[in-house]
Amino acid sequence: MPAADIAAEAPATIATLLSFGLVGFGSLALLEKFIPVIPSYVLFMLLGMTVPDGSGLGLAILVTTIGSAAGALGWFSLGWLLGPERAKAIVARYGRYVFLKPAFYERLTNSYRSNHFWVTLTGQVIPTVRIYLALPAGVLRLDPRSFTLATAVGTFLWNTPFLCLGYALRGTPYDPIHVGFWASVVLFIAEGSIILFFSLRRKRRAGQS
Repeated sequence: MPAADIAAEAPATIATLLSFGLVGFGSLALLEKFIPVIPSYVLFMLLGMTVPDGSGLGLAILVTTIGSAAGALGWFSLGWLLGPERAKAIVARYGRYVFLKPAFYERLTNSYRSNHFWVTLTGQVIPTVRIYLALPAGVLRLDPRSFTLATAVGTFLWNTPFLCLGYALRGTPYDPIHVGFWASVVLFIAEGSIILFFSLRRKRRAGQS
């Protein structure tokens, strides 16, 4: 199905899954990893706006974290089964249908030349990267336990702020798409600053040694 047709049907699909409560939340978080039609920050803010009062927010964070991690493990398993050559060939032939270009796939693969755990964790809070990073991780056959832990922590750090923002915006006139965009920018800048700090500190220590 073309991306335009999927985008047209997305609102109806979301509404249907939301009718299943927390199960629907987890399903949407999982599907978002495979069908990235709606930006994740928009999706999670919309989910946050539908969370009921009480303990619903905490449960929503839990089930969406599980759903997102499960989606990443799906990509990881696919990469593990395909191997390097077949994965590269499939990305070259079909990647454009899911917005995954061969050059981008190569950059994701090359990113794993450094610390695997931190690459996986930080990758989960970078738009687009958080969706497809698990594929090369599986192709490279990284340690599944370390990958799962890093993915779970990273998805928790990404999902939680947007769910909380959506929860806080209930009944307000603010546009969730606009607020979500700027929230994602702030998270991206914060993450980039942290990565830069540790990178500079590592280089300084290497120079001293």
